[in-house]
Amino acid sequence: MDARLNYFASPTAGRAFKHFMSAGKALKESALPRSTQELVSLRVSQINGCAVCIDMHTKEAAAAGETAVRLALVGAWREATVFTEAERAALELAEQGTRVADAAGGVGDEVWARAARHYDEEQLTALVILIAFMNTANRLNIIAQQPAGDYQVGQYH
Repeated sequence: MDARLNYFASPTAGRAFKHFMSAGKALKESALPRSTQELVSLRVSQINGCAVCIDMHTKEAAAAGETAVRLALVGAWREATVFTEAERAALELAEQGTRVADAAGGVGDEVWARAARHYDEEQLTALVILIAFMNTANRLNIIAQQPAGDYQVGQYH
């Protein structure tokens, strides 16, 4: 499968992605734990069906020490006993923030309150921006049909 667009060959994409990737770097350097970042990125990508992002974040998470069991259970985090309460709160916020069209009320107050119990304001800010960032990345990749499977850890850092 070939991508519809070659973002790396486009001057417009090059200019835009320079800033987009800077935002991604700022998120990686934020106070939000790296494991939480990778789990959230993976879950958002699963919901949206973005194969290239699932490939990337599964591999990045594993390289950062995430276990195969936890990675396999991200899609079933509600029933899995391997996630902390903080991670569950982040995953729930990620799901509601991603499924805004499906959830008529957007992110519910109870979901927000659970996340706020586990993360300070700076971490919550990073979490919200990460959710939006991943939704954007997913859409860019899905629209252009970016193929998955060849990602190498650290490829875009």
